[in-house]
Amino acid sequence: MTARVLFVGGLGRSGSTLLELILAQSPDVCALGEVVHLWERALRNDELCGCGERFSGCEFWQQVGKVAFGGWSTVDVDEVAELKARVDRTRHIRRLAGRRLPRPLESDVRRYADLYTRIYQAATEVSGADVAVDSSKHASLAFVLRWAGDLDLRVAHLVRDSRAVAYSWARQVRRPEVVDSEAYMPTFSPVRVSALWTVQNAAFRLLARRAPVTTIRYEDFTADPGGTVSALRAWGGLPDRPDALRILAEPPVPTQPAHTVAGNPLRFANGPLRVRADEKWRTALPTRRRVVVSMLTFPLRWRYGYRGLR
Repeated sequence: MTARVLFVGGLGRSGSTLLELILAQSPDVCALGEVVHLWERALRNDELCGCGERFSGCEFWQQVGKVAFGGWSTVDVDEVAELKARVDRTRHIRRLAGRRLPRPLESDVRRYADLYTRIYQAATEVSGADVAVDSSKHASLAFVLRWAGDLDLRVAHLVRDSRAVAYSWARQVRRPEVVDSEAYMPTFSPVRVSALWTVQNAAFRLLARRAPVTTIRYEDFTADPGGTVSALRAWGGLPDRPDALRILAEPPVPTQPAHTVAGNPLRFANGPLRVRADEKWRTALPTRRRVVVSMLTFPLRWRYGYRGLR
């Protein structure tokens, strides 16, 4: 069975969780969160699913494990981690981007891609959805997936102004999915964020030469969420259905939880969902940091329409 997956790529803090949560409100879409973190955060650490249950107690994910692998207990997490290190790294993108896989890499790439394909196939079977959404974001994983068999891969490259992303990554954000201790998402310096922003977005521009990729700006998405989601659904081969945008209608309706394994804390929201552009960075990001990020992310920032130094 060929699985259809919508892979949301880009650098974190660009609105991927928000986009995925809106898509997940339609029954023909199965949102999975950041599957790249499933092995460590879900299988090893048993963190909370977006539904509020621990991974081991989530009926959906346990059923997915049975269909995909005969049960999660058959998956060797250490072996997957070693396989990931050999193929799913930014430094491997140059070799993954070729027209042919180098022989030393081919076996590992296909084995690693097959793990994800099985999960996508099982998730759509268990949920009854037509499309699975993986918001892992990592460009290296997207390049691996282009080599997967039985996978209809569509990539939504989500990009946001580098200054806004830098401001967001400087803030300390608690991870509510960790229940046994207090844990926070990492923070990055302006220089580090600039490097990550440039590399990740440049990588998805390269991927567009090898796989179906559509680029969405965060600012355009938040300005017209209904139009953006409708266009993305059409691009992903999903029909135009009125209830797909019900979450954006007035009066607002409660958000239906999605079985997401990792992502922004927004995925635990269960009240009405309102889409607004977060422009706090324009006044809160110190001038020096803003100029540093502006300079370091030019000219790619300019290509996406983010002009000026401020």
